[in-house]
Amino acid sequence: MAERTKPIAVGETAPDFSLRDQDANKFTLSDMMGKQVLLSFHPLAWTGFCTLQMLSIEVNYENFTAQNTVPVGISVDSLPTKEAWARDMKLKDLKILSDFWPNAAVIKSYGLFRDKHGTAQRANVIVDAKGKVAWVKVYEVLSLPDVNEVLAVLKQSK
Repeated sequence: MAERTKPIAVGETAPDFSLRDQDANKFTLSDMMGKQVLLSFHPLAWTGFCTLQMLSIEVNYENFTAQNTVPVGISVDSLPTKEAWARDMKLKDLKILSDFWPNAAVIKSYGLFRDKHGTAQRANVIVDAKGKVAWVKVYEVLSLPDVNEVLAVLKQSK
């Protein structure tokens, strides 16, 4: 995968990838064609804002599916970490993906890697039903993305 120095832009083709979720199931972006996908990047499991970010998506999971959208979380954490964190958060629907090895290859391909910290930036990327980037927002690391803003963007894109 090509590494980018700037975040991916609206209108670009989203880099395809396959990553494992907390249950070791493979998630492949191109398998989602025909649906929108929310890629919710977060720095690290077990941290305050990251936990709140993932829980806000879990609580709103049905609102995402009502918009023909599959939401997933992505960070550099290992698969065992994702599994334990998902169990701790009591996730039932949301899949959280491990971009552990090769180290952050997917995160880097979207231009969302923080070299200084070795983690993803906090960001949301909406990929449309044809595999194009429809919306990108990068947030301050110590902030919680507004899930209602993301849902509003999805409603407008229908």
